[in-house]
Amino acid sequence: MRKGKRSKRSRGSRRRQRASLILALALTAGLTAVVPAGADDPAYAFRNPRLPVTERVNDLLGRLTLDEKISLLHQYEPAIPRLGIQSFRTGTEALHGVAWLGRATVFPQAIGLASTWDPALIQQVGSAVGDEARGFQQERPDGWGLNLWAPVVNLLRDPRWGRNEEGYSEDPYLTGSISTAYGEGLTGGDPDHLKTAPTLKHYLANNNEVNRTTTSSDLRPRVQHEYDEAAFRPAVEADATTGVMASYNLVNGRPDTVNPDLDDVVRTWTSRDLLNVTDAFAPGNLTGDQQYYPTLAEGDAAALKAGIDSFTDNNGDSAPTTTAVKSALATGLLKESDVDTAVSHILAVRVRLGEFDPNGGTYGSIDQSVINSPAHQKLAREAAAESAVLLKNKDGVLPLKTSAKNVTVVGPLADTLYTDWYSGTLPYAVTPADGIAAKLGASVGSSEGVDRIALKDTATGKYVTAGASQAGGALKESTETGVAAQFDAFDWGSGIVTLRSAANGKYVGYNWSNFVNDQVQPNGWYVQQQFELEQQDDGTYLLRYAGYETTESWWSNPVYLGPTGPDGTLGLVEKSGAAHYSKDVVRSGVGEAVAAVRGKDTAVVVVGSMPAINGREAHDRTDMGLAPAQEALVKAVRAANPKTVVIVENSYPTTLGTLQKEVPALLWTTHAGQETGNALADVLYGDTNPAGRLTQTWYRSASDLPSILDYDIIKSDRTYQYFKGRPLYPFGYGLSYTTFRYGAPKRVDGGYEVAVTNTGKRAGDEVVQLYTHQRASRDKQPLKQLKAYTRVSLKPGETKTVRLKVRPSDLAHWDVTRSKWVVESGTYDVLVGASSSDIRSRTSWTVRGETIPPRDLTKVTRAENFDDYSPGSVRLVDEKKARGTAVGATADGAWLKFADTELGSGASKFSARVAGSSGTVEVRLGSPTGPLVGTARTGGTASPYDYTTVTAALTGAAKGRTGVYLVLSGGVRLSTFTLR
Repeated sequence: MRKGKRSKRSRGSRRRQRASLILALALTAGLTAVVPAGADDPAYAFRNPRLPVTERVNDLLGRLTLDEKISLLHQYEPAIPRLGIQSFRTGTEALHGVAWLGRATVFPQAIGLASTWDPALIQQVGSAVGDEARGFQQERPDGWGLNLWAPVVNLLRDPRWGRNEEGYSEDPYLTGSISTAYGEGLTGGDPDHLKTAPTLKHYLANNNEVNRTTTSSDLRPRVQHEYDEAAFRPAVEADATTGVMASYNLVNGRPDTVNPDLDDVVRTWTSRDLLNVTDAFAPGNLTGDQQYYPTLAEGDAAALKAGIDSFTDNNGDSAPTTTAVKSALATGLLKESDVDTAVSHILAVRVRLGEFDPNGGTYGSIDQSVINSPAHQKLAREAAAESAVLLKNKDGVLPLKTSAKNVTVVGPLADTLYTDWYSGTLPYAVTPADGIAAKLGASVGSSEGVDRIALKDTATGKYVTAGASQAGGALKESTETGVAAQFDAFDWGSGIVTLRSAANGKYVGYNWSNFVNDQVQPNGWYVQQQFELEQQDDGTYLLRYAGYETTESWWSNPVYLGPTGPDGTLGLVEKSGAAHYSKDVVRSGVGEAVAAVRGKDTAVVVVGSMPAINGREAHDRTDMGLAPAQEALVKAVRAANPKTVVIVENSYPTTLGTLQKEVPALLWTTHAGQETGNALADVLYGDTNPAGRLTQTWYRSASDLPSILDYDIIKSDRTYQYFKGRPLYPFGYGLSYTTFRYGAPKRVDGGYEVAVTNTGKRAGDEVVQLYTHQRASRDKQPLKQLKAYTRVSLKPGETKTVRLKVRPSDLAHWDVTRSKWVVESGTYDVLVGASSSDIRSRTSWTVRGETIPPRDLTKVTRAENFDDYSPGSVRLVDEKKARGTAVGATADGAWLKFADTELGSGASKFSARVAGSSGTVEVRLGSPTGPLVGTARTGGTASPYDYTTVTAALTGAAKGRTGVYLVLSGGVRLSTFTLR
């Protein structure tokens, strides 16, 4: 944590004092008589770009009424005509391109961008996205704004997270470097003259969708400082962001919407003003499902005091927020100075965006010509190609030869591109089949490999039919047996299928009334194009509607389909009334694909996910494998044509079943945007030598993972840093069409130098990765930890010496005994290689640091600073609603370990602050069942936030140097203690 920076609250106070002084001087000098009538006149100090940002903010803040200031606290900030101020909105989505505003350049998903391990390229992408956001501002469409909600820096700790596609990596160092690069591109690199104002999402420890507004992420201090905070800090320190968004979840029992670290921690990382926002509807959660505050006024007041500046609530209706803030002011929950502080943060960002500068400031002239420009299209292709990861290439199957033009591309993703929730609208789509055909200059065969089926009601003999026009029509049962009664059934795994009408090529979806074939692709918040075909004992099928809203607690409607009208229109019915259908396979997808690839020079199979279905916001993945039908397709194609190349196009690690062993070549890509097909062709045919690297561990099975709600990566051996098993593919993994040799790492000022030689026959990029491992420590340390990396381009036979920066301070970890960063003296392994498991050269590094002394429990010790604990019976909880963390026991016998404690000649008294239920706190030595030296008893407190002091005399055995264990009764909360 940086030192010497005064708090934002302190600066806000000084700013208000200066504003008052300026106004007083103006009145004294009679300047009010010459204040221009035109609100856009540069004589207003806030419109003078030559003045410092702080002076401009002070001037504008001093001109606003209290009501005007309060109005700016909501996401939709209204215009203030008397000052010539236009409306402003926080929150334009820009995760991998500008989203939700229309056609714009769509770059690879965030996980794909990070897979390039190329910060320079990512900065270019960020700059392009920033330009396009500026381009959209010229027309100010609905949803416009230069405050961009990107990037997402939540760590990909668990590959089952539904929003895995939005993040960068399971590693905080890599995440920090990629997010900083993207943010610098978005901002333009000058913190005082912003191209856009990016916001990091979502602070903090947000990596599960199940019950995401009510689950608490337990972060003991080491995990919080070394892991979760470490991903957010680099971009903030580099001024590559202008704020953070608080996440929906709780951390240690406290909603992140009121997490005091927004002020106490995040704002200490920079001297710039940060504009912190809530996630959508999160303020209402405080009084809703979180039940943390009884009124919105109390919740909003707490959020402002914690460090929130802008409330994203009730869509465009600001009245509930402004009413709550006014109520909080009237009842003393807030002071006007609290409002001023938040508004000053908002205004500082708006000033830096050039909003009040002549002609919009530095970037005001950027127009719509930049949107999907040829330069951005070229960049999108480059980013998509660089992000692809070659997983397997047995016997040099790849690259393919363009002379072998007899190619067939098959699979459910062979000739389509899907977009995700935070994607922009594709301006065009180059599918894998398109890209390969363009590369070969010849047509290629193609088959989606999905069954075309007809569903016949066994009771009536009628078929389910769809509308034939492009607008589609309500599904109904009829005697028609032609194309209107045929559907392509796409299997996405976990029993979910989508049905695309053969009559018009549109997907069937529910519109809250009927089922209509009118959707280009599955989409929407509830993804109402999902179905299950439930086979019955008699061989018939029930057609079950499985849109995501059916998983909501408020859904009470039936979910099965059956005719509900006199014309046979299908509607929702109870299971007992569901129609029983026979499933007639009109055309076998596997059969068609096998026929298409037989005898061809090459078969390319493109399988993967549908981003709206296989895990997305609000829905974690329940299955880490490919859909069974897709796996069967690959096996059948491979059997028909041994020259099979498989492309896996999805947004997360996949277990891949037996395919990893059976197919000769595997290439992974994310849903990589409009240029996906061209980029894949560039890689498959060797115009681009693949150098993408995995940013997550690919596990062999979900059994390798603990609960998705377990955030303690140290205790549960998560991520490559602590995982002791054998992964399918390790962190940092990726193959090339050439080979590289590494020299021995040599210590130089500020890091290490390593000579890398291209020993193959093709030019290529290598991602050189430096890891460290601390051989001995007081505390459990990572098996290895990424500290530096660089992507280097080498011609055949060429050698380059790369420098990898790593300083002794980079080896620090969080010392819980003294609540500070510490570099321990000792020997550290320096490991340089092509992945976390492919170490090519190594050396040792003797570092002079310090030795962590024995614990001194005579000082007040926070219970959260334990060394170990009993899993399943210990939770970290909110000590008070405003701040502080305590330890809560969820079962009798819950224990905390405080290792290497020096009790000296003897401790005679134990004292602790406890709350919650009645019970005991036992002091034991050596183990949770070791010698009992004292027991403190509590009668309980009226509230879990009311703490009382309990004491116990200790026996003479409490002496020497040993591990101290505190064993708690269920329901007891422990905040601090001492042994004296």
